[in-house]
Amino acid sequence: MSTALINTTGGLVAQRDDEFRSVAVTLDDVFAADDPADLVDTWFASGRVVDAPAPDDVLPPIGSQEVWACGVTYLRSRDARMVEAEASGGAAFYDLVYDADRPEIFFKSTPHRVVGPGGAVRIRRDSTWDVPEPEFTLAVSSAGRIFGHTIGNDMSSRSIEGDNTLYIPQAKVYDQSAALGPCLVIGDLPPADTGITLDIARDGESVFAGTTALDRLKRSFDELVEYLTRDNSFPAGVYLMTGTGIVPGDDFTLEPGDVVTISIDGIGTLRNTVVRS
Repeated sequence: MSTALINTTGGLVAQRDDEFRSVAVTLDDVFAADDPADLVDTWFASGRVVDAPAPDDVLPPIGSQEVWACGVTYLRSRDARMVEAEASGGAAFYDLVYDADRPEIFFKSTPHRVVGPGGAVRIRRDSTWDVPEPEFTLAVSSAGRIFGHTIGNDMSSRSIEGDNTLYIPQAKVYDQSAALGPCLVIGDLPPADTGITLDIARDGESVFAGTTALDRLKRSFDELVEYLTRDNSFPAGVYLMTGTGIVPGDDFTLEPGDVVTISIDGIGTLRNTVVRS
């Protein structure tokens, strides 16, 4: 049975069906456990029954973990990044990496740059073309094993990345550039037809909506994690965003005040408001 761990201002709360219990462990404990599911099962059995956490009390499901991300794992992502890099002559790079043996994997965020459900994601003040990237996100233990998953938003500056592919760290890594939540689901991975949806609202009206599914992902989760952990250790565990299959059109850019809503079957909904530096 899957268990959802909700990080709150009062500590971790575990949810199974409609039952919520406090658990006397931390997320760092869970990521470091030999068997995270067994650890949570043990503490859930003895946990105190509590009310469902209030939305304002929910934090991103992260402790000391780094966040990394994958790119060009969906055909739609490859096409979009080829367009944005065309003027700088970098379009061919994305076509090559889509078919290459080695995936694109890059550092995304430290914990203090991550926001949770209801938090504000940021667009850079030196960027003119910005999008959210809804991503199924893996929880990987300190031993390098996948044990859970959540929703991620890999905020991206397409204008900066499009100027030169060497600017990717600036396009991807900055304060409030990542969102995770609403919970960490511990249990088996969902089926391949699991749906992912993105909606962007402006002044109360939807200005973009898109859908995709996990079966459109070109690479396996095990392959992505194997490359991530190859000659790289994560003593506190790590989150890995697995890429996006939903990219708004080339004429779209986020604006301050937009509300980004990402939903993934079996996990829930991650909603954030956009601000500018």
